[in-house]
Amino acid sequence: MQEIKIERLLPNVFKGMEESSRIRESQIWEVDSFTFKRGCKLCLQAESGGGKSSLLSFIYGNRNDYSGKILFDGRNVRTLSISDWCEIRRSHIALLPQEMRLFPELTVKENINLKNQLDLNKTPAEIEQMLEQLGVADKIDSPVVKLSIGQQQRVAIVRTLCQPFDFIFLDEPVSHLDKENNRIVASIIEKEAGKYGAGIIATSVGNHLLLDKPEFVDL
Repeated sequence: MQEIKIERLLPNVFKGMEESSRIRESQIWEVDSFTFKRGCKLCLQAESGGGKSSLLSFIYGNRNDYSGKILFDGRNVRTLSISDWCEIRRSHIALLPQEMRLFPELTVKENINLKNQLDLNKTPAEIEQMLEQLGVADKIDSPVVKLSIGQQQRVAIVRTLCQPFDFIFLDEPVSHLDKENNRIVASIIEKEAGKYGAGIIATSVGNHLLLDKPEFVDL
């Protein structure tokens, strides 16, 4: 997948607000077109309630309560079949949701393997190396419920990276991390994205992912 284009996109919940400053000043909502190109590095900025999570859910196909179009290489996503979406989510678009969606009763290893076993994209050594870099390798056999929110966030990031992708979307990925761990996360994500020539799109409400020379976009 080379590009994701949105045209006149607007969440249904924002209907009737088209003339508000929130919509008129947005670089995403209601614009004629905005394109996420493979290889991009974008930080999407918005206030709380600005639609960050909604946008990612629309692109990932979890929700369709919007007007306008989302196009994958020119194809309207509303025409995609279930099997199309399965292939896209498995090989083309990786998503880290804000709520992380880890299984609390499972261990760190088990949570990560749920994703990795689909394609065996990472070796156990590669997974352990990422966990080590993020300071949670010693938690690999611990149930996720016993980890802090910041530790869970790091585990969720590693799990998200256990697949091939053309684009990776990260919803407030470092909201519970300090600056040093933010930099480590950004470095790992950039390295993994670089292997595929993939685009990185991260949202924030202030604590943005510390990518190298990203473009900032106001949602």
